[in-house]
Amino acid sequence: MQDILAMTFPELQEAVKQINEPGYRAKQIYKWLHVRKVREFSQMTNLPAVLRTKLESDFLIPKFTIARKLSSRLDETVKYLYQLPDGQHIETVLMKYQHGWRLCISTQVGCKMGCQFCASTIAGYVRNLTASEMLLQIDETEKDAGVSVSGIVLMGIGEPLDNFDNVMKFLGLLSDPGGRQMSLRHVTISTCGIVPRIRELADLRTGLTLAVSLHQATDIRRSRIMPVNRRYPLQELMDACQYYFRKTGRRITYEYAVMEQENNTLADAKALAELLQHQQAHVNLIPVNSVQERNYHATRQSAQRFMEYLENLGIHATIRRTLGSDIQAACGQLRHESEKMKKF
Repeated sequence: MQDILAMTFPELQEAVKQINEPGYRAKQIYKWLHVRKVREFSQMTNLPAVLRTKLESDFLIPKFTIARKLSSRLDETVKYLYQLPDGQHIETVLMKYQHGWRLCISTQVGCKMGCQFCASTIAGYVRNLTASEMLLQIDETEKDAGVSVSGIVLMGIGEPLDNFDNVMKFLGLLSDPGGRQMSLRHVTISTCGIVPRIRELADLRTGLTLAVSLHQATDIRRSRIMPVNRRYPLQELMDACQYYFRKTGRRITYEYAVMEQENNTLADAKALAELLQHQQAHVNLIPVNSVQERNYHATRQSAQRFMEYLENLGIHATIRRTLGSDIQAACGQLRHESEKMKKF
């Protein structure tokens, strides 16, 4: 059966044509799915009963269940562990900011990038998420929390640019004027540095914000903790980032997880400043989340000291606001726990 929620409007028009229905039915169905966010064909009440039965037999709308939900006692952050139709699990995090609610969504079940400090890769990569599975993270969270999300961050489990086609389809559905109508200026994509896709994204000029995870400023040290650097070393990555800025005019955010005894010295700050000297750069510092299987840790004080190093070197930097620190904030921790439980 075909996943109707993942279809673009032209794809839906063709699907409706294939079942010998008039073209205007596609517009009606699309509105039910992407404006009214109805998830049962039986509730599409302006469609004939015969058509609804036909849709039930030929198409499906994926469904999520909440496997686990953690609500922070420190702020209004909520972390969801969703179970997918095939029994796999992903994480989604709802965060409250002064300007509204933002949602951090996953793009893959697991991750194949192998970054040494990240929990997402521990339980292994299984598959890419479809466009509909990205959309459903928004729908189900909004429904459960009773809020309207105004910004999306693709920074959960998975590497978005490793699932490029599905991510771009998701963004098209998200921003479609005939559907959800979210401006892509309210969307941030985080990548560990897949250079060809950064260039391809630049050519598309979508208006979204690109966040590049650096975490080290020399090839030898970055390759040790981020295997992607062995394929796309820093100079190639910086060239792609400059290309992105020239094409889009959008300043890139460089993510830097501060780790004690790994990348937080004055020498590290000098190396980072040298790397970014020709970039339109903003550095977002993140005290690394502790993960049981990984021997990395940091404090906000060490991040503050590193920020001062950078600013004295002429690099603008901020420390990411800590949200949900009492509910296992590191990406992938809940999924990793669920996978471990399956073994017992």
